Amino acid sequence: MENKKMVREITAMDVDFAQWYTDIVKKADLAAYSNVKGFMIIRPYGYAMWELMQSALDGMFKELGHENICMPMLIPESLLNIEKDHVEGFAPEAAWVTFGGSEKLEERYCIRPTSETLFCDHFKDIVHSWRDLPLLYNQWVSVVRWEKTTRPFLRTREFLWQEGHTLHATREEAETETLNMLDVYARFCREYLAIPVVEGRKTDKEKFAGAEATYTIEALMHDGKALQSGTSHFFGDGFSKAFGVTFADKNNQLTHPFQTSWGCTTRLIGAVIMTHGDDNGLVLPPKVAPTQVMIVPVAQHKAGVLEKAAELETMLKKVCRVKVDNSDNSPGWKFAQHEMRGVPIRLEIGPRDIENGVCILSRRDTAEKITVQLSELETVIPALLQEIQQNLFDRALARRKEMTYTATTLEEIKETSAQKNGFIRAMWCGEEACELKLKEEADISSRCMPFEDQERVADTCVCCGKPAKKLVYWGKAY
Repeated sequence: MENKKMVREITAMDVDFAQWYTDIVKKADLAAYSNVKGFMIIRPYGYAMWELMQSALDGMFKELGHENICMPMLIPESLLNIEKDHVEGFAPEAAWVTFGGSEKLEERYCIRPTSETLFCDHFKDIVHSWRDLPLLYNQWVSVVRWEKTTRPFLRTREFLWQEGHTLHATREEAETETLNMLDVYARFCREYLAIPVVEGRKTDKEKFAGAEATYTIEALMHDGKALQSGTSHFFGDGFSKAFGVTFADKNNQLTHPFQTSWGCTTRLIGAVIMTHGDDNGLVLPPKVAPTQVMIVPVAQHKAGVLEKAAELETMLKKVCRVKVDNSDNSPGWKFAQHEMRGVPIRLEIGPRDIENGVCILSRRDTAEKITVQLSELETVIPALLQEIQQNLFDRALARRKEMTYTATTLEEIKETSAQKNGFIRAMWCGEEACELKLKEEADISSRCMPFEDQERVADTCVCCGKPAKKLVYWGKAY
Protein backbone atom coordinates (compact mmCIF):
# COMPACT_ATOMS: atom_id res chain seq x y z
CA MET A 1 0.00 0.00 0.00
CA GLU A 2 2.81 2.40 0.82
CA ASN A 3 4.40 1.78 -2.59
CA LYS A 4 1.14 2.58 -4.40
CA LYS A 5 0.65 5.74 -2.35
CA MET A 6 4.09 7.02 -3.25
CA VAL A 7 3.55 6.36 -6.96
CA ARG A 8 0.22 8.19 -6.95
CA GLU A 9 2.01 11.39 -6.01
CA ILE A 10 3.41 11.55 -9.56
CA THR A 11 0.99 12.52 -12.33
CA ALA A 12 0.91 9.96 -15.16
CA MET A 13 2.88 11.20 -18.16
CA ASP A 14 0.06 10.43 -20.62
CA VAL A 15 -2.34 12.50 -18.49
CA ASP A 16 -0.22 15.66 -18.21
CA PHE A 17 3.40 15.40 -19.32
CA ALA A 18 4.36 18.86 -18.07
CA GLN A 19 2.94 18.12 -14.61
CA TRP A 20 4.60 14.69 -14.63
CA TYR A 21 7.95 16.41 -15.24
CA THR A 22 7.39 18.98 -12.47
CA ASP A 23 6.27 16.26 -10.05
CA ILE A 24 9.46 14.28 -10.63
CA VAL A 25 11.72 17.32 -10.20
CA LYS A 26 10.04 18.11 -6.87
CA LYS A 27 9.41 14.59 -5.50
CA ALA A 28 12.88 13.32 -6.39
CA ASP A 29 14.25 16.47 -4.74
CA LEU A 30 16.30 17.52 -7.76
CA ALA A 31 15.46 21.22 -7.54
CA ALA A 32 13.33 23.74 -5.67
CA TYR A 33 11.88 27.12 -6.54
CA SER A 34 13.67 30.15 -5.11
CA ASN A 35 12.23 33.49 -4.00
CA VAL A 36 13.54 35.08 -7.22
CA LYS A 37 11.14 34.30 -10.04
CA GLY A 38 12.67 32.11 -12.73
CA PHE A 39 15.72 31.17 -10.63
CA MET A 40 15.97 27.64 -9.24
CA ILE A 41 17.76 26.02 -6.34
CA ILE A 42 19.57 22.89 -7.45
CA ARG A 43 19.21 20.44 -4.58
CA PRO A 44 22.06 18.06 -3.61
CA TYR A 45 20.68 15.10 -5.59
CA GLY A 46 20.34 17.18 -8.76
CA TYR A 47 23.72 18.79 -8.21
CA ALA A 48 25.34 15.38 -7.72
CA MET A 49 24.06 14.42 -11.18
CA TRP A 50 25.54 17.62 -12.60
CA GLU A 51 28.90 16.94 -10.91
CA LEU A 52 29.07 13.51 -12.56
CA MET A 53 28.23 15.04 -15.94
CA GLN A 54 30.73 17.84 -15.39
CA SER A 55 33.49 15.44 -14.40
CA ALA A 56 32.98 13.25 -17.49
CA LEU A 57 32.80 16.18 -19.91
CA ASP A 58 35.74 17.96 -18.32
CA GLY A 59 37.84 14.84 -18.80
CA MET A 60 36.81 14.62 -22.46
CA PHE A 61 37.71 18.28 -23.01
CA LYS A 62 41.10 17.92 -21.35
CA GLU A 63 41.92 14.82 -23.40
CA LEU A 64 41.71 17.12 -26.43
CA GLY A 65 44.01 19.69 -24.86
CA HIS A 66 41.51 22.22 -23.51
CA GLU A 67 42.29 24.20 -20.36
CA ASN A 68 39.84 25.67 -17.87
CA ILE A 69 39.69 29.42 -17.29
CA CYS A 70 37.23 31.73 -15.54
CA MET A 71 36.11 35.08 -16.94
CA PRO A 72 34.29 37.88 -15.06
CA MET A 73 30.54 37.76 -14.52
CA LEU A 74 29.93 41.33 -15.73
CA ILE A 75 30.32 42.71 -19.25
CA PRO A 76 30.58 46.49 -19.85
CA GLU A 77 27.83 47.65 -22.22
CA SER A 78 30.40 49.26 -24.50
CA LEU A 79 32.17 45.91 -24.88
CA LEU A 80 28.94 44.05 -25.57
CA ASN A 81 28.00 46.55 -28.28
CA ILE A 82 31.10 45.92 -30.38
CA GLU A 83 29.63 42.92 -32.24
CA LYS A 84 26.29 44.14 -33.67
CA ASP A 85 24.58 40.81 -34.49
CA HIS A 86 25.68 39.31 -31.19
CA VAL A 87 24.29 42.10 -28.99
CA GLU A 88 21.02 42.20 -30.94
CA GLY A 89 20.60 38.47 -30.44
CA PHE A 90 20.94 38.71 -26.67
CA ALA A 91 19.41 42.14 -25.97
CA PRO A 92 15.91 40.83 -25.10
CA GLU A 93 17.36 38.46 -22.47
CA ALA A 94 19.98 40.73 -20.92
CA ALA A 95 19.99 41.55 -17.19
CA TRP A 96 21.80 44.74 -16.20
CA VAL A 97 23.66 46.04 -13.15
CA THR A 98 23.20 49.80 -12.85
CA PHE A 99 24.30 50.51 -9.26
CA GLY A 100 27.51 49.76 -7.38
CA GLY A 101 26.60 50.03 -3.72
CA SER A 102 24.52 53.22 -3.48
CA GLU A 103 26.11 54.93 -6.49
CA LYS A 104 24.71 54.84 -10.01
CA LEU A 105 27.31 53.44 -12.39
CA GLU A 106 28.58 55.57 -15.26
CA GLU A 107 28.21 52.56 -17.56
CA ARG A 108 25.80 49.64 -17.31
CA TYR A 109 27.15 46.13 -16.85
CA CYS A 110 25.44 43.13 -18.39
CA ILE A 111 25.36 39.95 -16.28
CA ARG A 112 26.91 37.53 -18.75
CA PRO A 113 24.41 35.69 -20.96
CA THR A 114 27.49 34.20 -22.68
CA SER A 115 31.12 35.26 -22.77
CA GLU A 116 32.26 35.71 -26.38
CA THR A 117 32.91 39.42 -25.91
CA LEU A 118 34.94 38.89 -22.74
CA PHE A 119 37.07 36.22 -24.37
CA CYS A 120 37.70 38.36 -27.45
CA ASP A 121 38.73 41.31 -25.30
CA HIS A 122 41.16 39.01 -23.48
CA PHE A 123 42.43 37.34 -26.66
CA LYS A 124 43.52 40.67 -28.16
CA ASP A 125 45.84 41.18 -25.17
CA ILE A 126 47.45 37.75 -25.10
CA VAL A 127 47.74 36.67 -28.75
CA HIS A 128 50.67 38.09 -30.74
CA SER A 129 52.16 35.34 -32.90
CA TRP A 130 51.11 32.12 -34.63
CA ARG A 131 53.15 30.42 -31.90
CA ASP A 132 50.45 31.48 -29.37
CA LEU A 133 47.82 29.45 -31.24
CA PRO A 134 45.68 27.50 -30.90
CA LEU A 135 44.13 28.69 -27.65
CA LEU A 136 41.79 26.01 -26.31
CA TYR A 137 39.83 27.36 -23.35
CA ASN A 138 36.73 26.28 -21.45
CA GLN A 139 34.95 27.65 -18.40
CA TRP A 140 32.38 26.22 -15.98
CA VAL A 141 30.15 29.08 -14.82
CA SER A 142 26.56 30.24 -14.49
CA VAL A 143 24.89 32.67 -16.88
CA VAL A 144 21.73 34.77 -16.75
CA ARG A 145 19.15 35.12 -19.51
CA TRP A 146 15.86 36.81 -18.66
CA GLU A 147 13.51 34.17 -20.06
CA LYS A 148 9.78 34.93 -20.13
CA THR A 149 8.67 31.33 -19.47
CA THR A 150 10.72 29.10 -17.21
CA ARG A 151 10.77 25.45 -16.16
CA PRO A 152 13.34 23.81 -13.85
CA PHE A 153 16.47 22.68 -15.71
CA LEU A 154 14.92 23.16 -19.16
CA ARG A 155 14.75 26.94 -19.20
CA THR A 156 15.64 29.06 -16.18
CA ARG A 157 16.87 32.63 -15.86
CA GLU A 158 20.14 31.45 -14.35
CA PHE A 159 21.68 28.13 -15.29
CA LEU A 160 24.97 26.30 -14.98
CA TRP A 161 26.94 25.43 -18.07
CA GLN A 162 30.30 25.12 -19.67
CA GLU A 163 31.33 27.33 -22.55
CA GLY A 164 34.34 26.54 -24.69
CA HIS A 165 36.11 29.32 -26.58
CA THR A 166 38.96 28.54 -28.94
CA LEU A 167 41.16 30.55 -31.28
CA HIS A 168 42.93 29.15 -34.36
CA ALA A 169 45.39 30.28 -37.03
CA THR A 170 43.34 28.91 -39.94
CA ARG A 171 39.72 28.55 -40.95
CA GLU A 172 40.20 24.80 -41.46
CA GLU A 173 41.52 24.29 -37.92
CA ALA A 174 38.57 26.18 -36.43
CA GLU A 175 36.02 24.32 -38.53
CA THR A 176 37.55 21.00 -37.45
CA GLU A 177 37.41 22.09 -33.80
CA THR A 178 33.74 23.05 -34.16
CA LEU A 179 32.75 19.63 -35.46
CA ASN A 180 35.05 17.74 -33.07
CA MET A 181 33.37 19.37 -30.08
CA LEU A 182 29.91 18.58 -31.43
CA ASP A 183 31.03 14.96 -31.65
CA VAL A 184 32.21 15.12 -28.01
CA TYR A 185 28.70 16.18 -26.96
CA ALA A 186 27.11 13.43 -29.05
CA ARG A 187 29.42 10.76 -27.57
CA PHE A 188 28.77 12.06 -24.06
CA CYS A 189 25.00 11.86 -24.53
CA ARG A 190 25.21 8.35 -25.96
CA GLU A 191 27.78 6.90 -23.57
CA TYR A 192 26.91 8.63 -20.29
CA LEU A 193 23.29 9.78 -20.55
CA ALA A 194 22.13 6.84 -22.71
CA ILE A 195 20.45 9.37 -25.00
CA PRO A 196 20.67 8.98 -28.79
CA VAL A 197 21.01 12.31 -30.59
CA VAL A 198 20.81 13.59 -34.14
CA GLU A 199 23.87 15.63 -35.12
CA GLY A 200 23.45 18.35 -37.70
CA ARG A 201 23.69 21.96 -38.76
CA LYS A 202 21.20 24.64 -37.79
CA THR A 203 19.55 26.74 -40.49
CA ASP A 204 20.74 30.34 -40.75
CA LYS A 205 17.53 31.46 -39.05
CA GLU A 206 18.31 29.29 -36.01
CA LYS A 207 22.07 29.83 -35.76
CA PHE A 208 23.80 31.59 -32.87
CA ALA A 209 23.90 35.40 -33.05
CA GLY A 210 27.19 36.36 -34.70
CA ALA A 211 28.14 32.87 -35.89
CA GLU A 212 28.87 31.78 -39.47
CA ALA A 213 27.51 28.32 -38.69
CA THR A 214 25.89 26.61 -35.70
CA TYR A 215 25.83 22.85 -35.21
CA THR A 216 23.58 21.01 -32.79
CA ILE A 217 22.73 17.70 -31.19
CA GLU A 218 18.97 17.13 -30.96
CA ALA A 219 17.42 14.58 -28.60
CA LEU A 220 13.83 13.35 -28.67
CA MET A 221 11.97 13.30 -25.37
CA HIS A 222 9.33 10.80 -24.22
CA ASP A 223 6.52 13.10 -25.39
CA GLY A 224 7.98 13.43 -28.88
CA LYS A 225 9.33 16.96 -28.45
CA ALA A 226 12.92 17.74 -29.37
CA LEU A 227 15.46 19.11 -26.91
CA GLN A 228 18.53 20.94 -28.16
CA SER A 229 21.16 19.32 -25.97
CA GLY A 230 24.41 20.99 -27.00
CA THR A 231 25.63 23.41 -29.66
CA SER A 232 28.95 24.20 -31.33
CA HIS A 233 29.50 27.42 -33.26
CA PHE A 234 31.98 28.42 -35.96
CA PHE A 235 32.53 32.18 -35.82
CA GLY A 236 34.99 32.55 -38.68
CA ASP A 237 37.05 35.69 -38.13
CA GLY A 238 34.07 38.02 -37.56
CA PHE A 239 34.56 38.42 -33.83
CA SER A 240 38.33 38.73 -34.24
CA LYS A 241 37.91 41.59 -36.71
CA ALA A 242 35.30 43.33 -34.55
CA PHE A 243 37.52 43.19 -31.45
CA GLY A 244 40.85 43.79 -33.15
CA VAL A 245 42.35 40.38 -32.37
CA THR A 246 45.40 39.88 -34.61
CA PHE A 247 48.54 37.78 -34.80
CA ALA A 248 51.66 37.60 -36.93
CA ASP A 249 51.46 34.48 -39.11
CA LYS A 250 54.44 32.36 -40.29
CA ASN A 251 55.11 34.87 -43.06
CA ASN A 252 55.15 37.65 -40.45
CA GLN A 253 51.93 39.07 -41.90
CA LEU A 254 49.38 40.50 -39.47
CA THR A 255 46.11 38.57 -39.75
CA HIS A 256 42.94 37.71 -37.82
CA PRO A 257 42.50 34.31 -36.11
CA PHE A 258 39.40 32.13 -36.42
CA GLN A 259 37.19 31.39 -33.45
CA THR A 260 34.79 28.75 -32.10
CA SER A 261 32.42 28.53 -29.17
CA TRP A 262 30.51 25.55 -27.82
CA GLY A 263 28.39 24.76 -24.77
CA CYS A 264 25.95 22.54 -22.93
CA THR A 265 23.98 23.17 -19.75
CA THR A 266 22.09 21.77 -16.79
CA ARG A 267 19.17 21.23 -19.18
CA LEU A 268 20.85 17.84 -19.74
CA ILE A 269 19.38 16.86 -16.35
CA GLY A 270 15.96 17.64 -17.82
CA ALA A 271 16.89 15.55 -20.87
CA VAL A 272 17.64 12.54 -18.65
CA ILE A 273 14.31 12.93 -16.83
CA MET A 274 12.25 13.22 -20.02
CA THR A 275 14.09 10.52 -21.98
CA HIS A 276 14.16 7.73 -19.40
CA GLY A 277 11.64 8.55 -16.65
CA ASP A 278 8.35 6.70 -16.19
CA ASP A 279 5.18 7.01 -14.13
CA ASN A 280 7.02 5.84 -11.02
CA GLY A 281 9.64 8.59 -11.24
CA LEU A 282 13.23 8.94 -12.37
CA VAL A 283 15.10 6.24 -14.24
CA LEU A 284 18.78 7.11 -14.13
CA PRO A 285 21.52 5.81 -16.43
CA PRO A 286 24.06 4.23 -14.06
CA LYS A 287 26.93 6.44 -15.26
CA VAL A 288 25.21 9.61 -13.97
CA ALA A 289 23.33 8.11 -11.02
CA PRO A 290 24.64 9.58 -7.73
CA THR A 291 23.86 6.25 -6.09
CA GLN A 292 24.12 3.23 -8.39
CA VAL A 293 23.19 0.63 -5.78
CA MET A 294 20.99 1.23 -2.74
CA ILE A 295 21.17 -1.45 -0.08
CA VAL A 296 17.86 -1.85 1.76
CA PRO A 297 18.07 -3.99 4.92
CA VAL A 298 14.88 -6.00 5.48
CA ALA A 299 13.91 -6.64 9.12
CA GLN A 300 16.87 -4.48 10.09
CA HIS A 301 15.91 -4.68 13.77
CA LYS A 302 17.06 -8.31 13.78
CA ALA A 303 20.57 -9.19 14.83
CA GLY A 304 23.24 -9.02 12.14
CA VAL A 305 21.17 -7.43 9.36
CA LEU A 306 22.55 -3.90 9.58
CA GLU A 307 26.04 -5.26 10.11
CA LYS A 308 25.80 -7.38 6.94
CA ALA A 309 24.43 -4.38 4.99
CA ALA A 310 27.39 -2.27 6.13
CA GLU A 311 29.78 -5.07 5.19
CA LEU A 312 28.28 -5.26 1.69
CA GLU A 313 28.54 -1.50 1.34
CA THR A 314 32.26 -1.57 2.16
CA MET A 315 32.81 -4.39 -0.31
CA LEU A 316 30.82 -2.82 -3.15
CA LYS A 317 32.42 0.63 -2.82
CA LYS A 318 35.30 -0.84 -4.83
CA VAL A 319 33.07 -1.31 -7.89
CA CYS A 320 30.19 1.18 -7.71
CA ARG A 321 28.60 4.14 -5.93
CA VAL A 322 26.66 2.47 -3.12
CA LYS A 323 24.74 3.46 0.01
CA VAL A 324 22.80 1.76 2.78
CA ASP A 325 19.35 3.05 3.69
CA ASN A 326 19.28 2.30 7.42
CA SER A 327 16.58 4.86 8.18
CA ASP A 328 13.59 3.98 10.36
CA ASN A 329 11.19 3.96 7.40
CA SER A 330 9.55 0.69 6.38
CA PRO A 331 11.06 -1.41 3.56
CA GLY A 332 8.01 -0.65 1.37
CA TRP A 333 8.52 3.09 1.76
CA LYS A 334 12.22 2.72 0.98
CA PHE A 335 11.52 0.65 -2.13
CA ALA A 336 9.15 3.31 -3.47
CA GLN A 337 11.45 6.19 -2.52
CA HIS A 338 14.52 4.83 -4.29
CA GLU A 339 12.46 3.73 -7.26
CA MET A 340 11.16 7.29 -7.58
CA ARG A 341 14.71 8.68 -7.34
CA GLY A 342 15.81 6.39 -10.16
CA VAL A 343 18.47 4.32 -8.36
CA PRO A 344 19.54 1.74 -10.98
CA ILE A 345 19.82 -1.25 -8.62
CA ARG A 346 18.18 -1.94 -5.27
CA LEU A 347 19.84 -4.62 -3.15
CA GLU A 348 17.56 -6.27 -0.59
CA ILE A 349 19.09 -8.25 2.26
CA GLY A 350 17.28 -9.86 5.20
CA PRO A 351 17.90 -12.57 7.86
CA ARG A 352 16.94 -15.48 5.59
CA ASP A 353 19.08 -14.12 2.76
CA ILE A 354 22.05 -13.87 5.10
CA GLU A 355 21.58 -17.48 6.17
CA ASN A 356 21.55 -18.58 2.52
CA GLY A 357 24.45 -16.33 1.47
CA VAL A 358 22.33 -14.49 -1.11
CA CYS A 359 20.58 -11.20 -1.74
CA ILE A 360 17.93 -9.90 -4.14
CA LEU A 361 18.81 -7.35 -6.82
CA SER A 362 15.98 -5.30 -8.30
CA ARG A 363 16.55 -3.42 -11.58
CA ARG A 364 14.96 0.02 -11.90
CA ASP A 365 14.76 -0.11 -15.71
CA THR A 366 12.83 -3.40 -16.01
CA ALA A 367 11.64 -4.06 -12.41
CA GLU A 368 13.20 -7.53 -12.79
CA LYS A 369 14.38 -9.21 -9.58
CA ILE A 370 17.22 -11.70 -9.43
CA THR A 371 18.74 -13.68 -6.58
CA VAL A 372 22.53 -13.45 -6.44
CA GLN A 373 25.16 -15.12 -4.31
CA LEU A 374 26.86 -12.57 -2.03
CA SER A 375 30.23 -13.92 -3.10
CA GLU A 376 29.44 -12.97 -6.74
CA LEU A 377 28.24 -9.41 -6.17
CA GLU A 378 31.52 -7.71 -7.07
CA THR A 379 31.33 -9.31 -10.52
CA VAL A 380 27.58 -9.30 -11.09
CA ILE A 381 26.84 -5.67 -10.19
CA PRO A 382 29.29 -3.95 -12.62
CA ALA A 383 28.02 -6.17 -15.44
CA LEU A 384 24.40 -5.43 -14.50
CA LEU A 385 25.03 -1.69 -14.39
CA GLN A 386 26.54 -1.87 -17.86
CA GLU A 387 23.53 -3.86 -19.07
CA ILE A 388 21.10 -1.29 -17.64
CA GLN A 389 23.06 1.56 -19.27
CA GLN A 390 22.86 -0.14 -22.67
CA ASN A 391 19.21 -1.09 -22.26
CA LEU A 392 18.21 2.51 -21.57
CA PHE A 393 20.00 3.67 -24.72
CA ASP A 394 18.45 0.93 -26.83
CA ARG A 395 14.95 1.76 -25.55
CA ALA A 396 15.40 5.46 -26.26
CA LEU A 397 16.74 4.76 -29.75
CA ALA A 398 13.85 2.41 -30.56
CA ARG A 399 11.35 5.04 -29.35
CA ARG A 400 13.01 7.72 -31.49
CA LYS A 401 12.83 5.50 -34.56
CA GLU A 402 9.13 4.87 -33.90
CA MET A 403 8.54 8.62 -33.56
CA THR A 404 10.40 9.68 -36.71
CA TYR A 405 8.18 10.30 -39.75
CA THR A 406 8.61 11.42 -43.34
CA ALA A 407 6.51 13.99 -45.21
CA THR A 408 6.69 15.11 -48.85
CA THR A 409 3.88 17.68 -49.12
CA LEU A 410 2.65 20.63 -47.08
CA GLU A 411 -0.62 18.90 -46.27
CA GLU A 412 1.21 15.76 -45.18
CA ILE A 413 3.59 17.61 -42.87
CA LYS A 414 0.69 19.61 -41.37
CA GLU A 415 -1.33 16.45 -40.80
CA THR A 416 1.62 14.58 -39.27
CA SER A 417 2.44 17.49 -36.97
CA ALA A 418 -1.19 17.80 -35.84
CA GLN A 419 -1.57 14.11 -35.04
CA LYS A 420 1.87 13.01 -33.85
CA ASN A 421 4.85 14.40 -31.98
CA GLY A 422 8.31 13.45 -33.09
CA PHE A 423 10.86 14.23 -35.79
CA ILE A 424 9.49 14.82 -39.28
CA ARG A 425 11.94 14.31 -42.14
CA ALA A 426 11.15 16.62 -45.03
CA MET A 427 12.96 18.41 -47.85
CA TRP A 428 13.53 22.17 -47.84
CA CYS A 429 14.40 24.70 -50.53
CA GLY A 430 16.64 26.74 -48.22
CA GLU A 431 14.37 29.80 -48.12
CA GLU A 432 13.57 31.33 -44.72
CA ALA A 433 10.05 32.13 -45.91
CA CYS A 434 9.23 28.42 -46.08
CA GLU A 435 10.76 27.86 -42.64
CA LEU A 436 8.54 30.60 -41.20
CA LYS A 437 5.47 29.27 -43.01
CA LEU A 438 5.96 25.80 -41.56
CA LYS A 439 6.25 27.34 -38.10
CA GLU A 440 3.01 29.24 -38.63
CA GLU A 441 0.94 26.56 -40.37
CA ALA A 442 2.33 23.31 -38.94
CA ASP A 443 3.57 24.58 -35.54
CA ILE A 444 7.03 23.07 -36.06
CA SER A 445 10.55 24.47 -36.25
CA SER A 446 13.66 23.27 -38.05
CA ARG A 447 15.71 21.21 -35.63
CA CYS A 448 18.73 20.54 -37.86
CA MET A 449 20.03 19.46 -41.24
CA PRO A 450 21.37 16.03 -40.19
CA PHE A 451 24.84 14.74 -41.00
CA GLU A 452 24.09 11.03 -41.15
CA ASP A 453 20.66 11.05 -42.80
CA GLN A 454 21.16 12.55 -46.28
CA GLU A 455 18.37 10.70 -48.08
CA ARG A 456 16.44 12.84 -50.57
CA VAL A 457 12.91 11.84 -49.59
CA ALA A 458 11.59 14.10 -52.38
CA ASP A 459 12.94 16.38 -55.10
CA THR A 460 10.87 19.38 -54.06
CA CYS A 461 10.48 21.53 -50.94
CA VAL A 462 7.76 20.26 -48.61
CA CYS A 463 6.44 23.81 -48.31
CA CYS A 464 6.66 25.61 -51.66
CA GLY A 465 7.26 22.85 -54.21
CA LYS A 466 10.46 24.42 -55.56
CA PRO A 467 13.61 22.29 -56.02
CA ALA A 468 14.82 21.00 -52.67
CA LYS A 469 18.33 21.59 -51.33
CA LYS A 470 18.43 19.92 -47.91
CA LEU A 471 16.74 17.26 -45.83
CA VAL A 472 15.68 18.83 -42.54
CA TYR A 473 14.44 17.30 -39.29
CA TRP A 474 11.44 19.34 -38.16
CA GLY A 475 9.50 19.13 -34.92
CA LYS A 476 8.08 20.76 -31.83
CA ALA A 477 10.74 21.61 -29.28
CA TYR A 478 11.39 22.73 -25.71
